[in-house]
Amino acid sequence: MSPPPSPASAPGPASGPAHNPSLPPEPPRLPDPRWYERLNVLNVSLLLFLLACFASAPALRGSGRELDYAGNLKRFLGYFFPPDLSVWPETLRALGETAQIAVMATAFAIVIALPLGVAGARTLSPAWLVGAARMTLNGIRTVPSLIWALIGVAIVGANPLAGVIGLTFYSVGYLGKFFSDAFESVDMEIARGLRAIGAGRIQAFQHGVWPHAKPLVWSYVLWMIEYNLRSAAIIGYVGAGGLGVQLAGYQEYYQWEKFATVLLFILVLVTALDFLGEWIRGRITRKLTRVRS
Repeated sequence: MSPPPSPASAPGPASGPAHNPSLPPEPPRLPDPRWYERLNVLNVSLLLFLLACFASAPALRGSGRELDYAGNLKRFLGYFFPPDLSVWPETLRALGETAQIAVMATAFAIVIALPLGVAGARTLSPAWLVGAARMTLNGIRTVPSLIWALIGVAIVGANPLAGVIGLTFYSVGYLGKFFSDAFESVDMEIARGLRAIGAGRIQAFQHGVWPHAKPLVWSYVLWMIEYNLRSAAIIGYVGAGGLGVQLAGYQEYYQWEKFATVLLFILVLVTALDFLGEWIRGRITRKLTRVRS
């Protein structure tokens, strides 16, 4: 007769639910990250931004006087209505001058910014040249467009040429940075392959880099034209031509009805540019997608 089974080996009730072999096993649970592992670039940037908002709260304090803000705004906006449309001929002429300033400034800026963009691209230029080009672009972007326009007025006087000079320099700072980013985003394998089979630097750039960067470059150019059209309507405040000259004159003599007419023309221009720019950027985006695929 065999001995009775020991209590350890004797069958008993299951200690837990039986695993169904037809179901996949449960994935292992990952351990919760420690607090310092959550400090990635995104979270740190967000935290710094929140701290900056908290530190900037004193900027929201007013004059300390009890003012009727809503009443002041309503009273001021009432000066603009109804707009005085009798100034539309001179406003239309100034609008054309504003467009001319913006287009010429963007054209000159493209010519200057392209070589600066190549010099500032880490994938195309040596480190010493990249540093020099980026410092130059940073210095240009430091100066606001209104100050560049003042410099233009000091050089050539109060006329549209001063606006072209001011916006040209201002645009170079941004287009040079955008162009260098566009060139760095291109895969350099094609350009390196062309260099390996004997192509020169210019040929490798022309056939290996430019076709892929061109959609981005033209998208940035379009954005710059839109920006310059808006800026050209303001720099006239310092005598640099365009709609800003009218705005400054009407504001000085409190002719707010005429001021409102100029704002209406700017609104029409900006709205038209927005629709046109959206359509062109959509075409560029589709082309860029086809090139990358």
